[in-house]
Amino acid sequence: MSNFRALQSSNKRKTFFLLIAFAFLMWAVAFAAVSYFGGSGAAVVPIAVGFSLLTTWWSYYSSDKLVIRMTGAQVLQESDNPKLFGLVQEVCLASGLPMPKVAVVVDDAPNAFATGRNPEHALIAFTTGILDVMDRDELQGVVAHEMAHVANRDTLVSAVAATTAGAIAIVSDMLIRMMWFGGRRDNNSNANPITVVISLVVMLMAPIAAILLKAAISRKRESLADATAVDFTRNPTGLRKALEILARDSTVVQQRSNAVAHIWIESPLDGKAVSKLFATHPPIEERIATLRKLEGNL
Repeated sequence: MSNFRALQSSNKRKTFFLLIAFAFLMWAVAFAAVSYFGGSGAAVVPIAVGFSLLTTWWSYYSSDKLVIRMTGAQVLQESDNPKLFGLVQEVCLASGLPMPKVAVVVDDAPNAFATGRNPEHALIAFTTGILDVMDRDELQGVVAHEMAHVANRDTLVSAVAATTAGAIAIVSDMLIRMMWFGGRRDNNSNANPITVVISLVVMLMAPIAAILLKAAISRKRESLADATAVDFTRNPTGLRKALEILARDSTVVQQRSNAVAHIWIESPLDGKAVSKLFATHPPIEERIATLRKLEGNL
């Protein structure tokens, strides 16, 4: 990419196409249900979608409280850390965003995250480890990255992806159980064998495809946040150096649940043991290389 604005546009387009792919995957599962089971299979789809919508959107509206509880983050007052609040305020002025809540997680591993359903209800948190090892410019890059997540409504995008993936998983599971317990297609004697086989394959593979799409969307939002952070600060060097510190550090945050792994600036789960296809973040070396290129274009 020639500059950070081109990188932003590219990642937004890719996220859009990945969300469209999600919609096609849901359509394929619904088609497979109707093809294999007839009308009885079609009834499963709205039930699963409704259940996924209720659970995921409740999580979306309660995201800040849930994440605080899961990570053990402690909300700070400005008097607790004036320098950190000053950095956050600088980025808010540059981005035009309202001041978020600021929190700290007592953990030696350097990391940070952002959460909240919109800019007016945002929270950004930093581990004690990241506050100890980074200088002002590096920490500013981290603040800008987290505020970029807020600006780009990544919590909303994640909720949409989670809703769709959850619905696909529930539909597929219910249909497979129907098959296992003797469900059969209406007018089975007229069934096209090829259509039946394709329907079976779709129902079996759709949940895996949904997980892959969800991870791909998360990776694109991380890349978008890096580019947007540069847009805010015009200083890719700070964020690049911050990522280099994270790359060199081998410690992992204590809270490494799948439920919150995607929100950290460096995922505690992604690594050599995790396939790149299932990773929620781009390889940190690729992110560093991209920021180096941006340094040469500013």
